[in-house]
Amino acid sequence: MTGLGLVQARDGHCFYVASQTIAPPVNESLARRLEQIFSEATKFLHAHRPAVMVVEKLIFARNTQVALKLGHARGVLLLAAAQAGIEIVDYTPREVKLAVAGNGAASKQQVQRMVQAVLEMASLPEPHDIADALALAICHAHRLTNERC
Repeated sequence: MTGLGLVQARDGHCFYVASQTIAPPVNESLARRLEQIFSEATKFLHAHRPAVMVVEKLIFARNTQVALKLGHARGVLLLAAAQAGIEIVDYTPREVKLAVAGNGAASKQQVQRMVQAVLEMASLPEPHDIADALALAICHAHRLTNERC
């Protein structure tokens, strides 16, 4: 599953704009799953026209097959952004956790709760893929303004 999240940074605050999960059927071929990720991401980018796409840097994966699949998915997201003329920025998971939760080793649940708090969401952003996508956007907003949202 791939999460997409969009926030708007304004006057030192971050505001939730939109989010979406992309969940290609696991019984499809890798090529078809990547095609769906590309297609859905392209639609999201054209609908919302963000200034920047923020993606997570791939640092380490214990399983090489998982790392390859993540790399493929990341690649089609980068292609979708490049074709839409959208700037691409990437951060490590540690940088994102530090920016959002104040702790580079924060758990997924801690990040999820902090995203909810920062964006003043009524409920937890779910699934974790959405929380992660929104956390990436918040991290970039922090970097742009040199202050917390």
